[in-house]
Amino acid sequence: MIDLQFKDVSKKYLVRREAEPDADAHPLVRKLRALRLRRQEFWAVSNVSFEVPHGEALGIIGHNGAGKSTILKLLSNITTPTSGEIMINGRLSALIEVGSGFHPELTGRENIYLNGSILGMGRREIAEKLDSIVDFAGIRQFVDTPVKRYSSGMYVRLGFSIAAHLDPDILLLDEVLAVGDAAFQAKCLQRINELRQVGTTIVFISHDLGAVERVCDRVLLMQRGEIAASGSPSEVIAEYQRPAAGLAPPAPQEEGGAGSSKKAEVASFAFYDSEGYETSALRTGDPVIARINYRVREPVTDAAFEIFFFSHDGDLHCHLTTELDDELIDLDLGTGTVEFFASELGLLPGVYNIGVTIKHRGGPMGGDIDWRPHCAILRVDPGKMVRGNFYMPHQWRHVYGGNGDNEADAEQEFSEVSSPKAF
Repeated sequence: MIDLQFKDVSKKYLVRREAEPDADAHPLVRKLRALRLRRQEFWAVSNVSFEVPHGEALGIIGHNGAGKSTILKLLSNITTPTSGEIMINGRLSALIEVGSGFHPELTGRENIYLNGSILGMGRREIAEKLDSIVDFAGIRQFVDTPVKRYSSGMYVRLGFSIAAHLDPDILLLDEVLAVGDAAFQAKCLQRINELRQVGTTIVFISHDLGAVERVCDRVLLMQRGEIAASGSPSEVIAEYQRPAAGLAPPAPQEEGGAGSSKKAEVASFAFYDSEGYETSALRTGDPVIARINYRVREPVTDAAFEIFFFSHDGDLHCHLTTELDDELIDLDLGTGTVEFFASELGLLPGVYNIGVTIKHRGGPMGGDIDWRPHCAILRVDPGKMVRGNFYMPHQWRHVYGGNGDNEADAEQEFSEVSSPKAF
């Protein structure tokens, strides 16, 4: 039985072109000119067709603006298609923005009833599930506190907890796992798997490719409003990551291979997790080891090693280097290894292309001994919840007030909290 069907669905928006700025014109004149601008057509979704059988978990991935969220808005009837047909067979619930519909002046308990009603639950059903919702969110102590006093983590945990207790035939989820810490995310995944086991049909949109791979039976890759690929999660995720690197990683060269005139070269490169296992996927905040294996054909004095992290559009997001330390690295004939350690990965979720170089310390740009611009691909999945452009590892302390009797305790607390964790 087919629960969801898209048949040649398209969605068009009209977008006004920006006028050339005219600082000398009167504001009213500029506004009138803007109203006269012709609007251009923008197709957020173009001739998309797919079916979702009963009980299947379908993932939809793609870069921002690819059309993923437009599909969920069409399915949830937030907007209507310009052309095509959409068939829905069963009771549908959508969680498109965690915590949407909350009133800041109402308590957590009152917002459970309000938000549950918005999501399609009856008052009796909400009352029966109230204790379970509160315990799942971990806010029992604050359930009668206005949500405007909640931390951002409490706010989004409560939003997901309400949605997690829905019993729909079809559940639409858009980026709902970007909430809470790792433990709460594990609870969210467990609840989604429970819904799958009872036959709920799920459409899941997320930039967390690891979660998509664990949850979904099939994945669609969206590009510019069209389906670029469809198939098993591992195959489609690999297809999604491939253009992010621009080129495939170079094939490893045989030791002593002919044709190389470099004094030293990168023989291989890999990332390793905290358990020492090689990996190409980590989470924000995870510990990581980056290992460069190199080969030397002629001795090199005062060498430096660098690792570059590029986004899919070529922007440099991070740079690791040995050049800033005073320790000299002299390379003798043969092979060797350089390892970089980071107790917490600061990159936000995304797919990164890795470049690696061997150079002379302080050497001019472009004068590298060896430069591998597409050495590896690293996928970063959501981990520690952050806001902004990167995650900054940090410690904190609480200093007690009063007459100073607790100064020793406060100093001890700070020294314990601020001690770096062993890697």
